Amino acid sequence: MIESVGPAPRIVFLDRATLPTNMTFPALSFNHQWTDYPKTTKDQVVERLQGATIAITNKVVLDRESLSQLPDLKLIVVAATGFNNIDVSFCKDRGIAVTNVQGYSTPSVPEHVIAMMFALKRNLKGYHNDIAAGEWQRTDNFCFFTHPISDVAGSTLGVIGAGEIGQATANIANALGMNIVFAERQGQKDCRAGYLPFEQVIEISDVLTLHCPLNEQTRNIIGREELMAMKRSAILINTGRGGLVDEAALVDALKQGDIAGAGVDVLTKEPPDTSNPLIANMTLPNLLLTPHVAWGSESSFPKIAKILIGNISAFAQGRQQNRIV
Repeated sequence: MIESVGPAPRIVFLDRATLPTNMTFPALSFNHQWTDYPKTTKDQVVERLQGATIAITNKVVLDRESLSQLPDLKLIVVAATGFNNIDVSFCKDRGIAVTNVQGYSTPSVPEHVIAMMFALKRNLKGYHNDIAAGEWQRTDNFCFFTHPISDVAGSTLGVIGAGEIGQATANIANALGMNIVFAERQGQKDCRAGYLPFEQVIEISDVLTLHCPLNEQTRNIIGREELMAMKRSAILINTGRGGLVDEAALVDALKQGDIAGAGVDVLTKEPPDTSNPLIANMTLPNLLLTPHVAWGSESSFPKIAKILIGNISAFAQGRQQNRIV
């Protein structure tokens, strides 16, 4: 809670440029000082948050080292759903509240997943590239088949992460005539009602989509072993977090035909450099990359702004909303 007496609380947004410039935020009902920074490096975090009561971050890391030097900080507002960039354990010990923004990217992320699924199942990128290379123009036929085309209807969608986005993706897929299976947590022996063992979902899915948070239990949840266990005709879609997939293993699986294709919206380091194996191999016909924009339909922007400001207002009033700790 923010006391009504004393100096106006200082609010600092560390990486405002990660959100669209045309996004506007509702007004807060209490006096405050608001400072935006387009981006903030690790070395700038402590300096910029000195005296701040509230920190807003999308992807800037707030770790134990930085947080221990910020005695005035009372609230961290994550301008996204994932909060793996925050040392939540330290915040809990120090009494720093942490909130995130939930539910803003539905239906944006599920629609992105479905778009990637259709593009990969029908090999749209591969055919586009072939035409660009003159393949069709050199044939005598009105059509040509250089890549397999498979149907979505009747295939099986495996969902890892049955939260709001995972459920919304499953609902769309169900309407398309797909069979839906939800994966139990990896390594858990007893399955909850409505879930199948993780390993079984890996093996039977024609399309595998990831919607779980990134933590120590889920890091590289899809590695070489899992990729080898998938159907050779299966595709993998990751709109969750980059660290969920072993990127080097994924490239090898695509090149060797261990799986048929992959759609990836999130990478382990963002923005990536040329050393990232997916970037280095992005011309593969069965690899579709997008720059962390699955969440970014125009309908998402006002939702983020409203929820973010709502989290701050709730905290100021002593209420809990979207609290992580």
